[in-house]
Amino acid sequence: MITTLLKAFVIGFSIAAAVGPICMLCIRRTLVMGRRVGFVSGLGAATADAFYGAVASFGLTFVSRVFLRHAAPLHIGGGLFLLYLGVRTALANAEVRAPAAAAPGASGALGAYGSTLLLTLTNPMTIVMFAAIFAAIAPAGGLNYAAAALTVAGIFLGSATWWLILSVGVGAFRRFIGVRLMQWVNRLSGATIFGFGLADLAENV
Repeated sequence: MITTLLKAFVIGFSIAAAVGPICMLCIRRTLVMGRRVGFVSGLGAATADAFYGAVASFGLTFVSRVFLRHAAPLHIGGGLFLLYLGVRTALANAEVRAPAAAAPGASGALGAYGSTLLLTLTNPMTIVMFAAIFAAIAPAGGLNYAAAALTVAGIFLGSATWWLILSVGVGAFRRFIGVRLMQWVNRLSGATIFGFGLADLAENV
């Protein structure tokens, strides 16, 4: 059981560590609003990873079929959302807020969490990735319910650990970020996120 949990932890950590729009969002939010917002943003992605991990580990083929059947419109929706976030990020205020001012209310934290959850869920090919991984590591008879539950927990913990490391590490540099440098961070982050959105649309339109 411990081996199952550790394997799932490594899977969750590795998938979360891949560079992508969620990573750019979390880095920028950490720099502007602090570690807490960056980490909460990452938890949205970790929740989506755990959901897709559950679909693969519990063998919920009917769920995966629904998502894969609507893969194109989901990608298009996610791509349009990335375009919006890219423009909004590039044009955002370059002020780095003090910790007290940066602390979001419940609605702000929920928005940070919800945006990354939505973006990660709009990539149904993650199911395919998880399914391929489980096909390689799962026993021939599949996972029993206990092992599947441990797998989902391990994926979430592995992903959440990556986002914690990232937010704490990036947060250590906040004190060195001035307005001018933050302007460039906004522009670079916005352009990168916008580029991911264009790539999503180009592959599915």
